[in-house]
Amino acid sequence: MKLTFRWYGKDDPVTLEKISQIPTMTGIVSAVYDVKPGGVWSNESIAEIKNSALEHGLEFEVVESVPVPEDIKLGNKNAPKLIDNYCENVRRLGKAGVKCICYNFMPVFDWLRSELEHQQSDGANALAYDDKTVRAMNPLGGDLSLPGWDASYTKEELCGLLKTYESIGEEQLWKNLETFLKAVIPVAEEYGVNMAIHPDDPPWGLFGLPRIITNKENIQRFLNIVPVKNNGITLCTGSLGANPENDLIDMANTFADRIHFLHLRNIKYTGDKKFEEVGHPTPCGSIDMYGIAKALVDNGFDGYVRPDHGRMIWGEKGRYGYGLFDRALGATYIAGLFEAIEKEKK
Repeated sequence: MKLTFRWYGKDDPVTLEKISQIPTMTGIVSAVYDVKPGGVWSNESIAEIKNSALEHGLEFEVVESVPVPEDIKLGNKNAPKLIDNYCENVRRLGKAGVKCICYNFMPVFDWLRSELEHQQSDGANALAYDDKTVRAMNPLGGDLSLPGWDASYTKEELCGLLKTYESIGEEQLWKNLETFLKAVIPVAEEYGVNMAIHPDDPPWGLFGLPRIITNKENIQRFLNIVPVKNNGITLCTGSLGANPENDLIDMANTFADRIHFLHLRNIKYTGDKKFEEVGHPTPCGSIDMYGIAKALVDNGFDGYVRPDHGRMIWGEKGRYGYGLFDRALGATYIAGLFEAIEKEKK
């Protein structure tokens, strides 16, 4: 496996210099942030990220993410042109040496939390989710204040999108995803890029919006749409693991050859559809990190791994979920975990 670290560009308080000092770190996971979803990334912007990483002894082989515009998810008249643009981004990234692109197909909202600074008993704070709190909000009434949402839309735009999605059920979303995949995956194959869809976070529907990358059955259905290696997944243990019914070790065993990117993080269940994010090691929470890593190694996993959301510890302030200290601890834990498992296997 290759250990990587999320980097949000030059404005990220976690600098490339700091990332390069984490033991066994091989590269960064980043993206072009100054182009709206649906636009084409310039070769110059891509090269700038790559060169900045190389200056610090780091690779730039993973992009997270090339956002999928809502028009593609809705399958409307704008979708064909935007899919063409997406394919061009895949071509340019492949030419620049990118090997893996993480993306998602979640309507309107990305990951959602009800708290950004949930206080924990040891003085740390972390992201947390309480389904009752989230469902008490009415996005059409203007009282939406979800901390995991980046307010990409005005109130009017959000209301319009939610109304439009009322006519888009799960099966229609599957059809629109199929159209996207059948256009993009051949390009990814040609340019040596593995596409790795990220599961829905949390893995259940919200506000009447369909969510489909939520469990083993749906992941298998997704992989069968275009049954080639380049059409794969990002196994995010915190996203899929939010539903205790998802057997992550079984998924790791089943899908290992199609898992191109691994987001390792731990969560602790605190109620029905209620959890908080904790330190990465298995004893800290409810997810068997060792079991997942072992299943992947046993099945020949050779993809990219990054520590996912971290707590804010030791007084650190920064981008919620993406501070330095706890993610660096997570990275060293992951490195030790894989080293031990790999040596045990030999």
